[in-house]
Amino acid sequence: MKIIKLYVGDVLEMKKNHPCGSNQFKIMRVGSEVRVVCLGCSRDMTLDRVKFEKSIKKFIVSHNPEIL
Repeated sequence: MKIIKLYVGDVLEMKKNHPCGSNQFKIMRVGSEVRVVCLGCSRDMTLDRVKFEKSIKKFIVSHNPEIL
């Protein structure tokens, strides 16, 4: 499995919407778990990294020059 390089401050669009209706999240912490904040309602949550990487649709803002 390829590991996606994630950086604090990246903004991602996810495959599924958050219950508030937004599907954009900002990364706050990266490790074996990823802490993200919903850009629609400002709810923060911690997700398992493997599950999180599978649910990424695209990068909107990235600090990794290889992605954009």
